[in-house]
Amino acid sequence: MTIGITLMIIGMVTVFAVLLIIIMLSRCLIVFVNKVAPEEAGKVAKVPEDIQEAIHKAIFQITGGRGKITEIKEV
Repeated sequence: MTIGITLMIIGMVTVFAVLLIIIMLSRCLIVFVNKVAPEEAGKVAKVPEDIQEAIHKAIFQITGGRGKITEIKEV
């Protein structure tokens, strides 16, 4: 009985330690990649006024006036 509990505790501690190592390495990788290759600011294309107005009207109609557009990007 005690061997089973001991093995379970050792296994759980091992899994927890490995997960902590993975989390720390992932954070280090994210920091490294952000320093080496920062995200480039892409060109923002201007959306024509008539299309913006159509989008605003559609969102207003769909949401019943509760929706708010914060940004329109051309894809």
